[in-house]
Amino acid sequence: MTKDMMVKALSDFIASKGVETIDLVTYKSFGTDVPVKDFMLRRAFGSWNRVCAVVKKRYPVQVVVKEAPKKVAPKKKVTAKKEVKDVKK
Repeated sequence: MTKDMMVKALSDFIASKGVETIDLVTYKSFGTDVPVKDFMLRRAFGSWNRVCAVVKKRYPVQVVVKEAPKKVAPKKKVTAKKEVKDVKK
């Protein structure tokens, strides 16, 4: 597997998780679900930060942010105010 193929596979994996970048601990926590083992990436590029930099440069991950539905404020109850007349005799 070439460096370019590893970076492309990693970029697709990161995009499928819905994040822009991923740290090494999180990547390791996926176990055997990852496309390329972390030690192979670090061996090819030198460090995890370089791996992330190459992914960002060659195959940038673009995550679509879904907008949260707007909260509708509850309608306030309108109560009729009683008028108090001050009548002086």
